[in-house]
Amino acid sequence: MLAALLLATACGTDGRPSAPGGSVDSSVDPGGSPVSGEGLRYVALGDSYTIGTSVGLEERWPNQLVAALGSEPRHLDLVANLAVNGYTSRDVVDVELPMLAALRPEVVSLLIGVNDVVQGVSPDAYRANLNRILDDLVGRVGAGRVFVVTTPDYTVTPAGADYGDPAQQAAGIRAMNEILASVAAGRGIAVVDIHDLSLRAATDRTLVAGDGLHPSGAQYALWVDRMVPPVEALLAP
Repeated sequence: MLAALLLATACGTDGRPSAPGGSVDSSVDPGGSPVSGEGLRYVALGDSYTIGTSVGLEERWPNQLVAALGSEPRHLDLVANLAVNGYTSRDVVDVELPMLAALRPEVVSLLIGVNDVVQGVSPDAYRANLNRILDDLVGRVGAGRVFVVTTPDYTVTPAGADYGDPAQQAAGIRAMNEILASVAAGRGIAVVDIHDLSLRAATDRTLVAGDGLHPSGAQYALWVDRMVPPVEALLAP
């Protein structure tokens, strides 16, 4: 039942996950050409939280992050946002990682886990997938050019109770976040924890998008405020 509910809101109108090609940011070049030719080539991996379901292009957190960092002294060029609604950690392994070779990233972000919780993926399987993902990314760009973002708690949103028992799902999200932080820290990868920021949506509905489930651009702005210092450190010469 939970899987069916997930597919109803997190996937395409035909009930299937959106095609990866359809989720490449239309403002960037998915073929791998730099946008400005001066910034570090940045690729975002993940699910609906990274592709920005129910918000505008410039409200997505990767776009807001690039804008917040500006152009000096070093900055990012978002060459692709490969995130897809409904994707799990295994989908990142199977679909998103193989797309990186053509994109030649220099910086990569990862936010993945909510659909693992909703679909009942075991913690051990999630950990194994993260090991594969982060080992691949470290091999491509180095641990110092990767950052991961924790999963927000959707259960505090108006539609959150539609996707499983809120207490159980909230606990599952916290558990997956602990795994993500542990696996990343073990490789020296920066972890940006936005989980506590997402909890503010329980009392501030301006932080929830129009679908009643996903973060609004205003919530993503809070995330970006927290991301900027560690990402600036990551970009330092």
